[in-house]
Amino acid sequence: MDAGFDAAEHYERGLALRKAGLFKPAIEEFEQAAADGGYALKAYAQIGLCQKSRGRYEDAVQAFRAALQSPQASTKETVQILYVLGRTLESLGRINETLEVYRWIRREDSAYRDVERRIQDLSARKPAFHKITRAPQQSWVGGVLRSWQDRLGLTR
Repeated sequence: MDAGFDAAEHYERGLALRKAGLFKPAIEEFEQAAADGGYALKAYAQIGLCQKSRGRYEDAVQAFRAALQSPQASTKETVQILYVLGRTLESLGRINETLEVYRWIRREDSAYRDVERRIQDLSARKPAFHKITRAPQQSWVGGVLRSWQDRLGLTR
C-alpha cells in the first residue's frame, strides 16, 4: 500500500475515479484498498463493477468471486454481490451458473429484486439436457456460499 494513503483513502479515491468513468485507475486504487482485509469485500465488489463497465465480464466475475470470499460479508452484502454476479454471468450466457446464483439469492431473500422472474425466464430458455452435469464453476458458487453460511452458523 502507498505510504501516503491508507485503505480508506484508496477506496474513496477509487470511488471518485469510478464515478468519473476512469475505470482503470479506479481499479488500481481499489486493489490498494483490498490489501487491507477490512476493505477487501467492498473493494473487490467495486473492481467487479469497474470491470463490468469496461466490458471485461470475465474479470468482473473473478472480482465478484473474490468479494464473496471475504469473511466480513453480511447477508445483505452477499445477496447484493450475488445479484451483480448473476447479472454478469447472464450477460456471458452462462445459464447454469446464473441459475445457481439466482437460486442462492432466492433462498436468502425470496423477494429480492427480479430474481424470481429471472429464474423463470432462464429456466424456460434452458434446454433440459443441461441438467445432466454440473460445470466446475457451478460448484464454486455453492462451495463459497456453503463456507460463508458455515462461518455465520447458518443452515439451509
